Amino acid sequence: MRRLKAKKRKPRKQKLPDDPYLAIAWAQHENVLYLHQQFAEKWPVMLFDIQEQRIYAYPYGPFAGELSERSQEMLASQYVDACKCGELVLFIRDNVKRKLKSYSMPIR
Repeated sequence: MRRLKAKKRKPRKQKLPDDPYLAIAWAQHENVLYLHQQFAEKWPVMLFDIQEQRIYAYPYGPFAGELSERSQEMLASQYVDACKCGELVLFIRDNVKRKLKSYSMPIR
């Protein structure tokens, strides 16, 4: 009886999908932090509008009220976790592609 040797395979590196919105979030991080510091005691939700190239700071309640019920639930969880960890919630809005993505970002 003959045994076959199993070929050793190199472990594959999984490539994470590129996220252009995350890259934008990091590129604007310092600017977002600067505005966030102006309202830090209120723990605002931050928004960067790609087309306007502007950053906004919104109170949580009114901002969440503009979202769908599902998005409100997701934001509530993300917002609580971010506040507990000393992070901020940043939305990136792309009106051309009709995208609104959120990220929890560190507050340095």
